[in-house]
Amino acid sequence: MQTTLYFSRNPHPRLAVAVARHLNASVHFEWAAPLAPDQQAKFRKINPNLRLPILMEGGKSLWETDAIACRLSQMVGANFWRMDEELPDMIRWISWAKNHFLLACDMVHFELGTKLRYKLGARDEMEIQKGLDLFHQSSAILADHLSDRQWLVGNSPSYADFRMAAFLPFNDIAKLPLERYPEIDNWYGRIVALTGWADPFEGLSAPELPPISD
Repeated sequence: MQTTLYFSRNPHPRLAVAVARHLNASVHFEWAAPLAPDQQAKFRKINPNLRLPILMEGGKSLWETDAIACRLSQMVGANFWRMDEELPDMIRWISWAKNHFLLACDMVHFELGTKLRYKLGARDEMEIQKGLDLFHQSSAILADHLSDRQWLVGNSPSYADFRMAAFLPFNDIAKLPLERYPEIDNWYGRIVALTGWADPFEGLSAPELPPISD
């Protein structure tokens, strides 16, 4: 029974591929474009949102990145998705990221990257500033947490680390000032050194994202 992970190079699908590669999960990777007019009928059946990533396993589809990461960790019997007393702490940081640090990164990247890649309109300087303000607010909290530890949860990397860092591979576009927060900069350096993170698409057929043009 083949398990297929449908992906693209965008941030959330990239995260799912990085998790699969990090865990050495036995999945078939398939690049996909669900929003393409000729693909919508096919993909609507397995994800009504027409978004990636999607994990197909035994004829059943699982969508949403966090759920897929949980399943991949289950598949290989890893504690990357914590299943012990550290689970609540991991969930805490995943939840916090989505409303603070990760959200800030997403806001800035959307204006400077996504909008211009997919011709969604001119960048909004006010939204960029809001994202930067949230970045600095949340980075102060994140840096303080990382001041005496290497990873967000316990003594080894967990999915919380990958989730928090989901937009940082695109920081050449967002140019968020990580260097102002050495605890975060060093933490991300440790993530980059982990198997599967730096280039999760190595050896895969994966067309590049559209170029950014003003």
